[in-house]
Amino acid sequence: MSAPEYPRHPAFEPSAVPPAQAAAPAAVSPLNRFLGGPPVAVFLRLLFVSLVVGALLVWLNIHPYDVFFWIQRFFNRLWMLGWDAVREVAEYVLAGAAIVVPVWFVTRLISVRPAR
Repeated sequence: MSAPEYPRHPAFEPSAVPPAQAAAPAAVSPLNRFLGGPPVAVFLRLLFVSLVVGALLVWLNIHPYDVFFWIQRFFNRLWMLGWDAVREVAEYVLAGAAIVVPVWFVTRLISVRPAR
């Protein structure tokens, strides 16, 4: 047995709403765009995630001062590497660029289509 057909009122038809009355998207403020949502909602999300991560870290016996110490030690070691590390990274970049740039250039030349 099929469901009975009820008459539809024209005001409830989707095409009955004129385009001028259609809901315009709300303007998003630069702060909301930067934060990724309303500030209170972002704050509550960050608070909850911080609570969960903090509980996990304390359960693993890792405390906040340990994390800050590890970050400080990492940057100290990076600084101590000095310019030798920069030189080595530059060598890697140049060696890779010797292959990547010509291949990129050839593929760009091949994919160029004449103007119509």
